[in-house]
Parts: sequence; C-alpha cells; structure tokens
Amino acid sequence: MKTTNKKPTAIPKIYCTLFGHDYQVTKKVTYHVKEYTCCHCKRQLTTNSNGSLIELTPKFKEINAILEHIHHTRMERSKEKAILSSIY
Repeated sequence: MKTTNKKPTAIPKIYCTLFGHDYQVTKKVTYHVKEYTCCHCKRQLTTNSNGSLIELTPKFKEINAILEHIHHTRMERSKEKAILSSIY
C-alpha cells in the first residue's frame, strides 16, 4: 500500500508569497470567532481574543471546539426561554 504525503506543493507557496494568501472562512465557531483556510496553500488561521488572526494550532482547535459547544448550548437555551416566555 502506497502512502501519500499531503504537503503543499511549491506552486501554491510561491503564489501566496507573491500575491498573498486567499483566506476563506471554513468554520464559524461563534459570532466573532472563525477559522480560516487559504485556498492555495491550505494554511489555517483563527481569531484570538483580541480579534487578530493567528496560526490554528492544536491548542486553539481545542479552545474553538469548547467555545463552539458553549455557544451552541447558550443559543439553544435562549431559544427555549423565548418560546416559553411567548407562551405565558
């Protein structure tokens, strides 16, 4: 069985060096925190607590997963409260 190494080739790296990265939102963690990926070289970034873009490391992936869970739970709870308050 042949395994392939998924490193970006030199052409996308050169393109990003010359023209800059083309980041696209790949995941919306909360309203303010998002994850971005360059469509050419596959570099991944996220927003930090100051709103700046930083490298998406395993530590930040874990933080974003926890933030997403908390955000989702709060949104579900607020929807339930809105429904219950409209009944009464």
